[in-house]
Amino acid sequence: MNKKAKGSNAERDLIHRFFLNDWVAIRSAGSGSMQYPSPDILAGNNLRRLAIECKAVNDTKKYFTKKEIEELVYFAKKFGAEPWVAVRFDRIDWFFLNVEDLELKDKSFFVDVIIAKRKGLDFNTLIGK
Repeated sequence: MNKKAKGSNAERDLIHRFFLNDWVAIRSAGSGSMQYPSPDILAGNNLRRLAIECKAVNDTKKYFTKKEIEELVYFAKKFGAEPWVAVRFDRIDWFFLNVEDLELKDKSFFVDVIIAKRKGLDFNTLIGK
């Protein structure tokens, strides 16, 4: 499976999880490929709105450019949502991190499995279940 299909399938998995837990969610068409900032997923209920950048990786770490994180924060602020990064490492479930929990290394942000397990939330904790 190519990277794009893997990422799309991972995003669909999260969409299903939100709906199964009485939240609503949509994937943002063209996220990352248009000139305007847009997160991969918008999710919410009557109390909260989340702007989520999703990554499914087959490594033990994931790097994000400063631009990716800045655009996520910008969009979330303008939309009135909380900015979150969701990372699913192969054979491990999703971790949700506040952008402040990402580590800065040189000119990129990154998260690895250790940071994700220490600072990240699982899905049920994220949605307050």
